[in-house]
Amino acid sequence: MPTSSFGPEVLELAFRAVDVTGVFCAAIIGAKLARERHFDAVGFATLAVISALGGGMTRDVLLQQIPVAFTDPFYLGGALLGATVAFFWRLESKWTNRLITVADALCLGCWAATGAQKTLALGLGVLPALMMGLTTAVGGSIIRDVMVGKIPKIFGGANLYATPAATSAVIMVIFFKLGMPVLGMALSIITALVFVLLSQWRGWVLPEAPDIRITLTPRQLRQILRWRDSRQRRFKNTGQQTKGDNGLGGDENACPEDPGSRENPADSPTSDNGI
Repeated sequence: MPTSSFGPEVLELAFRAVDVTGVFCAAIIGAKLARERHFDAVGFATLAVISALGGGMTRDVLLQQIPVAFTDPFYLGGALLGATVAFFWRLESKWTNRLITVADALCLGCWAATGAQKTLALGLGVLPALMMGLTTAVGGSIIRDVMVGKIPKIFGGANLYATPAATSAVIMVIFFKLGMPVLGMALSIITALVFVLLSQWRGWVLPEAPDIRITLTPRQLRQILRWRDSRQRRFKNTGQQTKGDNGLGGDENACPEDPGSRENPADSPTSDNGI
C-alpha cells in the first residue's frame, strides 16, 4: 500500500536530497571553521568531511555496517564540494548565513530520524535508537570542534541544537513503532527546522547547573555529632521515664485489697465457728 500520493520512490528521493544538501551545508560550516583557524586546503577538506559525515560514519561503525559515505559517492562528493566552495568564497553575508542555518536545521532532523530508524530496523531498543539518532545528528560537529581544540557548542553556551535533534529522534521512534516511518521522517524534519529557527530567533539555551555549595568544617561536624548524641540520650531517658510511669500507674489502678479478707470481724460466722 503506498504511503502517499507521491509514492515511496519520490519520498525516498526527496529525503535523500535533503540528506545530501545537509552534507553540503555541514561541510561549509566545517570549512568556515578551517578559515577562522587559517588552515590550508587539507585542513579545509578534513574539517568539512568530518563535520558533514562524522556522525553518520560513527553511527554505521557502531552498528557494524559499511558507512553510507563509502557506498554512495554523492555524500563524499557533497562534502568535498562544500569544502571547495568555502575555500574560494568567504560566505559571510547575512543572507548566506541564514540560508546555511535553514539548510542545517533541515538536515538535523533528517539525520536524527535516519539514525533512529536504522537502529530500530536492526532490532535494537528505543534507547539505542535515540543514542544513534543524536550521534548521527551532532557527532560530526563534536568531532570537528574537538579536533581544533574547542569545547563543542552543544555542551552549553549556544542556542539549542542537540535538543531539537533529540526531539526528532523521539518522533521517529514513535512513528516507527506505529508503522509509519515515512510520516515520522517528515515530521522529524519539520520539527527540527521549527525548533532550531525558534531557538535562533529567541536565543533559547539550556540552563546551567545551579551553584549550590555545601561547606562543613571539622568543628561543625563535631557539633552536629554532639547534638545527635544528646538527642539520642534525651530520647532514651524519656523512654525510660515513660516506662516507669506506666509501671507506677499500673499499681495505683490495681484493685485495693479488702481489709475484711485479712481479718475477720467479731460478728462474722467464721469467728463464731472458730470459737
